[in-house]
Amino acid sequence: MKSRKPSIPYIIWMVVFTMIPIIMIGFTAFTDKNGNFSFQAFTNAFYYTNIFVKSLWIALISTAICLVLAYPLAYLLTRMKESTQNTLIMLLMIPMWMNFLLRIYAWVTLLQDNGPIDMMLSLLGIHSTYIGNTGAVILGMVYEYLPFMVLPIYTVMSKIDNGLIEAAQDLGSNNFTVFRKVVAPLSVPGIISGVTMVFVPSASTFLVAQYLGGPDDIMIGDVIEKIFWTDQNTGSAISLILMIFIFVFLVIMNLFGDEEAIA
Repeated sequence: MKSRKPSIPYIIWMVVFTMIPIIMIGFTAFTDKNGNFSFQAFTNAFYYTNIFVKSLWIALISTAICLVLAYPLAYLLTRMKESTQNTLIMLLMIPMWMNFLLRIYAWVTLLQDNGPIDMMLSLLGIHSTYIGNTGAVILGMVYEYLPFMVLPIYTVMSKIDNGLIEAAQDLGSNNFTVFRKVVAPLSVPGIISGVTMVFVPSASTFLVAQYLGGPDDIMIGDVIEKIFWTDQNTGSAISLILMIFIFVFLVIMNLFGDEEAIA
């Protein structure tokens, strides 16, 4: 019988940094400022329904764009030499070594009026505002979370047995059929992991909309971050609702993954 002692640090970590904070958020959400049981915080939370829905919508769009960009990139990486793969993966990860806020500031500099992008496009006769809108928020989120989509898909694709591809080709399948019948189905676990890793932080992120978006682009994460300074009960209620939505999303993705595995 294997010893359970190696799992003790993990259990302690989960209890201290996951379970206790969740219990505290749940307790605060179901009480008022005097500590009495109350649903008032949830009533207040419904005032932010529009922001909540828009945050989920932006997160879905950002996740979809990341998938569209990451899937062919991950596939092309697996077709390259191993040394080239390692170099490109390193280049993909280098921006992640920089502080999250600094990367957002970099996009503010690029997108602002009279910034590099504005000046370059102005030379072509294109004049527009590239910051302070939903498009800029989505661009920032795609930039921030694209590596989280590429890496799981690439990891799964790189482990696909080349013998299966060669067998399909020997049976007369062209490249498109091989991709559709072999590569795509076997890469589904990577897609599910990537979608989960991008959607979850996208739905709860903050700061991106504050710096790149306009007044109508505030995300639910920004609301939680601001409201906690004045009303922890309502902030906890919003956080709890968001956690429930994310939990449901994770369950759906896991069920979808199980169905694909059975198929």
